[in-house]
Amino acid sequence: MKSRLVLLLALGILFISFQSQAQKWERLGSRVVNYGLDKDDIIVGAHEGAFTKLRVVVRGGALNMHKMVVHYMNGTKQEIPLRHNFSKASGSRVIDLAGNKRLIKKITFVYDTKNLARAKAKIHVFGRH
Repeated sequence: MKSRLVLLLALGILFISFQSQAQKWERLGSRVVNYGLDKDDIIVGAHEGAFTKLRVVVRGGALNMHKMVVHYMNGTKQEIPLRHNFSKASGSRVIDLAGNKRLIKKITFVYDTKNLARAKAKIHVFGRH
């Protein structure tokens, strides 16, 4: 009887661990960027829920990201210095947000493009609960 209980407990722990690792990335928004030095906002809002991690993906054109500022619903903000040159099909590291799960109001990107091909880049932001 004890072995069955231990087995069920172990399976329950394994299931919970698998569920937490299998969380999917949720797309929070996208923006087509302009040429030159610019900044854009992606409005997220409380309806999307609280997040612990973010990831940025760039498609379509090259982009030099200077920084990203996450504005939270409680009025605070977190500046994330990305300082990364994205190619036309690349992504950022996983970005851990300060504190526990946070409600995001908007995300501001500061970037520049020096794209000779004249293909506009598109920024996609993904969040994980």
